[in-house]
Amino acid sequence: MNAINTSDGTVEKKETVMNKILGTVSGSFAPILGVLAGSGLITALLSILITLGWLSHESGTYAIFSAAGHAIFYFFPVFLGITLATKLGANGYVGGAIGAALLEPHYMDLVAAKAQNVEFLGVPVILTNYSSTVFPILIAVSIYSLLNQLLKRIIYKDLQMFVNPLVSLIVIVPLTVLIFGPFGTYVGEVLAVLIQFLSARSGMLTGAVMGAAWSFLTILGLHWAVIPIFLANLASKGLDPLSPMVAAAPFAQMGMALGIFFKTRDKDLKTLAGSGLVPGALAGTTEIITYGLLIRYKRTMLIVAIAGAIGGAINGAFGVKGTGFALPSFLSIPVFTPVGLYLIGTLGALVIALVLTLFLGYEGKNDTVAAKTVKEFGISNVQRETIVSPLSGEIVPLSKISDPLFSTETVGKGIAIDPTKGEVLAPVDGVVTTLFPTDHAIGITSEGGAEILIIVGVNTINLKGEFFTSHVKQWDEVKRGDLLIEFEIENIKAAGYDVKTPVVITNTNQYLDVMPARDGKVTANDELIKLFV
Repeated sequence: MNAINTSDGTVEKKETVMNKILGTVSGSFAPILGVLAGSGLITALLSILITLGWLSHESGTYAIFSAAGHAIFYFFPVFLGITLATKLGANGYVGGAIGAALLEPHYMDLVAAKAQNVEFLGVPVILTNYSSTVFPILIAVSIYSLLNQLLKRIIYKDLQMFVNPLVSLIVIVPLTVLIFGPFGTYVGEVLAVLIQFLSARSGMLTGAVMGAAWSFLTILGLHWAVIPIFLANLASKGLDPLSPMVAAAPFAQMGMALGIFFKTRDKDLKTLAGSGLVPGALAGTTEIITYGLLIRYKRTMLIVAIAGAIGGAINGAFGVKGTGFALPSFLSIPVFTPVGLYLIGTLGALVIALVLTLFLGYEGKNDTVAAKTVKEFGISNVQRETIVSPLSGEIVPLSKISDPLFSTETVGKGIAIDPTKGEVLAPVDGVVTTLFPTDHAIGITSEGGAEILIIVGVNTINLKGEFFTSHVKQWDEVKRGDLLIEFEIENIKAAGYDVKTPVVITNTNQYLDVMPARDGKVTANDELIKLFV
């Protein structure tokens, strides 16, 4: 949970910008990790059946199973549009519609026909196939979320249901086709020129750069600009020196995942790592590892980069070539020659990543809590649960709170309590993910994934911590009923401040409904809020 800005002042941010970006991206992939894992395993199964000769590429059975296994990847912009918009507090279905517009048949017909001189209101359009891409939809939905916030402030509330999606789609879809998507294309073209320049001078240097960078180019969707170089080499020479270099990267990812599988004691994390290894090893699809582990644990980025660079440099220095196009996996090893030297580079990358993960670990300082308590990166999403009251007092609707961020439920749905006792107790088993420097507010993430914000009073940040005493610190694990904060009710009131305390679920958009469990008087540890999924 991040610090937020309220009308009672600005809270010092606890995260760096990069941490916040990576957290948003990885959190957006979290809800679809399960279907990615299942689809990847279908792809792996098909590879095995084809290799054994039990199934043909031309058969109807293959076509139907292939559709089941590849649908999530082809329509990735749609699914990512939904989850990212939801993560950013916008309308997930509008985010999905933005992604779907990039794959709409009329647009895709133009792309397939390589239509020339296509314009939008007189502006030339660079046609691009956005299936399976990530980068354009990340930018598009991020801009949409900002536009949505603006529209909520300026559009009359009763009109927002249809006006906000109307304006958002009219503005964001053309911008994506005209600017966000082509931007990635231009970056990719520059990247391709750089790779060709390096390749003409040093195989070892090119291999090191490609092996280190490939995983991150894949995250940004820029790898699609490089793949045509592989195909062009195969078409003109029958051999390609670049694909063996980048093959070290997915093997490095598999080594890292294997290291986490052996090292972690967290059952969910072990399951996630294992489910990513199978499709990676058999079909070369490493999305589960990339978006479930690599983005989540920043230390793994360094490990994968180092191992990928070494493996890529080995393949580049030895002059290993690809004889056909195939995703790097154990089943595609015969595609590369000399096979023995190829194995030295790729398996070397795997072993190096495995060893580094086992000895250096995969968690950074700020990753530990996520591994232990925050389930948003696991196979499942938030769980149905009941939040108990952190205070004793009288229940007050959020609409009665003078701070508009709470009264309009901008921060999230919940309830407020007019306390009769100056103690804030833990409403769940979980972890303290945010503790305001003034000790007047605290954020807790439950083991079920609920993000709970408790702010004692209105504008009490101006007291600068006076009359508040914290009994925990950020990242502490807590049990329901543990004492979190003590505050002096009468002194706060005497200073002219309202002590009504909002208790809100800041990730409300991840639930079907957030409902109060009672009204009237409440005692600490009584049921307060029910979360439905």
